[in-house]
Amino acid sequence: MTSAAVEILGLGLGILGWVGVILACGLPMWQVSAFIDVNIVVAQTIWEGLWMNCVVQSTGQMQCKVYDSIIALPPEVQAGRALTVIVALLGLVALMVTVVGAQCTNCIRPGKMKSRIVIAGGAIYILCGVLVLIPLCWFANIVISDFYDPTVPSSQKREMGAALYIGWAATALLLFGG
Repeated sequence: MTSAAVEILGLGLGILGWVGVILACGLPMWQVSAFIDVNIVVAQTIWEGLWMNCVVQSTGQMQCKVYDSIIALPPEVQAGRALTVIVALLGLVALMVTVVGAQCTNCIRPGKMKSRIVIAGGAIYILCGVLVLIPLCWFANIVISDFYDPTVPSSQKREMGAALYIGWAATALLLFGG
């Protein structure tokens, strides 16, 4: 009975992590404009994500623009897009495999094969966690190195956005769920 509870807990954590990856992928807040030096009081905030840029005015109005060209994007954005979409699809596969092999379902007769299928689903969740960590850390590295680079103008400096933190939380859930 306890192994079934552990399976259900792992499945729940994996599903939450998978939803978190999809949320982080779609949010435009991977990089957020930094307010430093003379830029302390500004009328707009700039959000940059994998799929679009958004400008939020101090009045609350927001304008978002989808990137025009895929080829003109920086390599970290292209890789981030590819990896997060792959992880979202792989997470769906992990969900289906884990549900098929779970003790609480009747898709396959109980036995060694059923437990191996659940282990395979957990391994796919762990793979998802590792794969989504790559673009998250890559973006964080770029943001931090640009922030401390004296050649980058203060108006062009960015901070890590909420999508990175959501992605890291989703990574932890996927790894623990796996």
